Amino acid sequence: MAARAYDVRMPEGTSDRHFVTPPQDRPPRETPASADEEILGAETSAVRSLLDDEGRIANVVDELRTGFRSLAHVGRAVAFFGSARTPPDHPEYAEARELARRVGDAGFAIITGGGPGAMEAANRGARDAGVQSIGLDIELPHEQYMNQYVDLPLTFHYFFTRKVMFVRYSSAFVALPGGFGTLDELFEVLTLRQTEKIQGFPVILVGTDYWRGLVEWLRDPLCRDGKIVEADVEQIVVTDDFDEVIDVVCAAEHRRPRVA
Repeated sequence: MAARAYDVRMPEGTSDRHFVTPPQDRPPRETPASADEEILGAETSAVRSLLDDEGRIANVVDELRTGFRSLAHVGRAVAFFGSARTPPDHPEYAEARELARRVGDAGFAIITGGGPGAMEAANRGARDAGVQSIGLDIELPHEQYMNQYVDLPLTFHYFFTRKVMFVRYSSAFVALPGGFGTLDELFEVLTLRQTEKIQGFPVILVGTDYWRGLVEWLRDPLCRDGKIVEADVEQIVVTDDFDEVIDVVCAAEHRRPRVA
């Protein structure tokens, strides 16, 4: 297996003392492929720890601070999520671009994960509408690059800090067909809404054929067995109608930009 590595960055206020020197009597372990793996796999036999906990905390604080400062001006914005593997010649790419353009025409900035596929299409739609196109990229061992249609690019080392930015600076969530990443972000938002950590945050699943199986599973067995309540499912908008998406987005309460 080829050696893996990531660029360890030390935030302001930290120093070399936060780097961990491995004991000489231990066999070498894999260099972590990402900052997420370094922090989540710390003190395991598979991943070599590069920082101590104080260094990791300083990295997280620095990442949150950078995100808050960079996005403080964002007001009306909608998050678009979808597969990084959607090719530009796929109908879903064209649909994502068109929907993002229409949301942009309604006066909303577009926030995506900044990557290829459906994310690129949505950022491209934002450009078409002349609204701010924001990309919150994530450090990954593969499938990572910032697409060319992003005006405000930010790259995060940690999934959890990136999720904070999506939820804090978006007023609605549009999920296009996607895989594990899209599902992760979808259920993050649904959990925050169910537990009332966030209020009035519309969740819109675009593509009735694609999402039908998931919604049926939420109703049966989850609702049937009392794991969730019917309202948790009914609050999810599932549609192919772009006009309905615009109506739902426009009806949401939207964040006011902060003046620095």
